[in-house]
Amino acid sequence: MLQLVLAAPRSGSGKTTAACALLAALTARGLTPCAFKSGPDYIDPMFHRAVLGVESHNLDLFFSAPQTARALYARHAAGHGAAVVEGAMGYYDGLGGVTDTASAWQLADTLDLPALLVVRPKGASLTLAAELRGLTAFRTPHHIAGILLNDCTQGLCALLKPMLEKETGLPVVGCLPPLPEAAIESRHLGLKTAAEIDDLQRKIQLLSDAAQQTIDWPLLHTLFDRPAPAAVPCTVPPPRVRLAVARDAAFCFTYAETLEALRENGAELCFFSPLADTALPDNIGGLYLPGGYPELYAARLAANAPLRAAVKSAVRGGLPTVAECGGFLYLGRTLQDADGTPHPMAGVLPGQGFKVGRLVRFGYARLTARADSMLFRAGETLPVHEFHHWDSTENGDAFTAAKANGRQWACGFANARLYAGFPHLYWAGTPLPKRFAAAAEHYIKETSSKQAKHLRTLCTANPSQALQLANCTITTMQKDLSTCSVFR
Repeated sequence: MLQLVLAAPRSGSGKTTAACALLAALTARGLTPCAFKSGPDYIDPMFHRAVLGVESHNLDLFFSAPQTARALYARHAAGHGAAVVEGAMGYYDGLGGVTDTASAWQLADTLDLPALLVVRPKGASLTLAAELRGLTAFRTPHHIAGILLNDCTQGLCALLKPMLEKETGLPVVGCLPPLPEAAIESRHLGLKTAAEIDDLQRKIQLLSDAAQQTIDWPLLHTLFDRPAPAAVPCTVPPPRVRLAVARDAAFCFTYAETLEALRENGAELCFFSPLADTALPDNIGGLYLPGGYPELYAARLAANAPLRAAVKSAVRGGLPTVAECGGFLYLGRTLQDADGTPHPMAGVLPGQGFKVGRLVRFGYARLTARADSMLFRAGETLPVHEFHHWDSTENGDAFTAAKANGRQWACGFANARLYAGFPHLYWAGTPLPKRFAAAAEHYIKETSSKQAKHLRTLCTANPSQALQLANCTITTMQKDLSTCSVFR
């Protein structure tokens, strides 16, 4: 099985473009590849999914213990003909920018995978060899097994290949030529999402065709063939509770591992769009509002007043709710759009979201709970990540967040039915999915008990109205059961 970590000396080397080229070419060659992303990035896996039509998974050694990362890799790589793990930033760049913790190198070391280094040779030649020798000497083992020259003509590749191989001892597996027509646009928080690029499939086809012609595939297989990992058994129980999960262009930052962990804890996920739907899904026990780009769709979110009202009523009524980053901004009073114009949001929380114009509190942190709540226990600490250009006038004080450099700040709202704040949570390998599912189940039981009590009272006071209510409840239950996967 072809397996590799796709890394680079630095950001801006074209790792995502190279990953899409490799994945598309591997697919065309019939190898049914799978993809992974090192680090907390949401956007790059979207491109992997666009190429493959299957889920891509995050592997993050700040969020997860090594055994969790290895188990996730084995589970999702098993049964495929190839696996490409796209690294983040520079090869050795990890926590705080000054350690190799959670770096692409540490992931390669943890998974015992060889690395293919994506190198952009523009502006250097022999100096590249010096840089590459430094990379191989920096850690032992370095795991670098080959070089892919990116944004490099075949003529330049032919010139550089023998020199680089002689000076570094690393084989050059080929190149990807300059393809300006296949460029992927960027904006704040990184690349535009895959769904926003109309001609993405054409661009991917161009990348695939180029990779087929300019990569030495027999050499690539020789260097990166490894025994396939054994499949890790995974049992998903029948769903016990329904959770509403926001999913559209405004709320698209969701880890696949988080959704899987919720399903493994008895949740049926009911996806809905705050942009398009006018009501929450029926018979839900919880609400999950992930991050994304609500600021770019603030006017449309504001225009959907029925859904905003439904969310406000549900959350204030005690529906267990998790709102991360963009979801947190949506629960606030107002949110400025990219032009600075404020728009009304759900109004559950007191804050007003405003544009800052730069990254705010960016990076990894550790979140410590100040009191017991739905997801956390007092004093409990979990790793989190912040990544946003907007801020809020009210960020809460239920938690203390701390960076590796010692910087600390208060953040988040939390109680027995709520987590809301800028920090993104990674749920796999944590007690969070079990706690959220349990809170949702308790809410459903509590709501049912209240309805039954109300019905008994009504039976005494107004039997005809009670009968009407009972018939309505039965009809609703039948509708819900017909849509539940357990009964399909």
